[in-house]
Amino acid sequence: MHYFFVTPDQVEDGRCRITGQDVIHIRNVLRMKPGDPVGIRDGVSRNYICELEEIREEEVCVRILTEEKEDSELSSRIWLFQGLPKGDKMDWIVQKAVELGAYKIVPIATRRSVVKLDKKKEEAKRRRWNAIAESAAKQSGRMIVPEVAGVESFSRACSHMESLDIGLIPYELARGMEDTRRILNQIRPGMEIGIMIGPEGGFDVEEVNQAMEAGICPITLGRRILRTETAGMAALSVLMFQLEDR
Repeated sequence: MHYFFVTPDQVEDGRCRITGQDVIHIRNVLRMKPGDPVGIRDGVSRNYICELEEIREEEVCVRILTEEKEDSELSSRIWLFQGLPKGDKMDWIVQKAVELGAYKIVPIATRRSVVKLDKKKEEAKRRRWNAIAESAAKQSGRMIVPEVAGVESFSRACSHMESLDIGLIPYELARGMEDTRRILNQIRPGMEIGIMIGPEGGFDVEEVNQAMEAGICPITLGRRILRTETAGMAALSVLMFQLEDR
């Protein structure tokens, strides 16, 4: 069964309206017909099993049959602050971060970031990344579509993370696993968690010091040095495993 996202205002009187590019996908790619089963998620907390009723020019109308109770979201919101990588690595990072349960992805510009995006390029990239996030959310059964935010400066990202319950920064010079386990064991359901990942070349020492001054905790991901596209996924995987049954 195919799943589609709508907004809560598109759900009314036992029916849902699907709009936008999904209409073209349903009509021209999937070639669905009235009577076909459809899954609908409202991007907040509700998941519906529906039946396709009518395919119009600009919208598809489906009738709600039942509401599913299953919730695929983690018990805490995880924000991934990702240093801008080179090439198309960010596409892969967005896709996998959504699959692993990230709540929001925030690209950050750091001292060692090679990529510099002007306003026009940033908007185009952000549209692409959000389209990838939506596709990954559908594929992985997420209840929401995690947003990819606009690019933030390192200082802005630190300030942003200060407002969360706990901030983590994987760093190759962080102390051993015992300290990292102690920090991770402080995480509880309902917390807002930030993970800050450096670009190729990692963080500048002054950036790590600035992060620590903002209360962000250095942690280790092991004795091996991970690539930027691997480090965030490793951290998300650890947190997903820790939070999944809570």
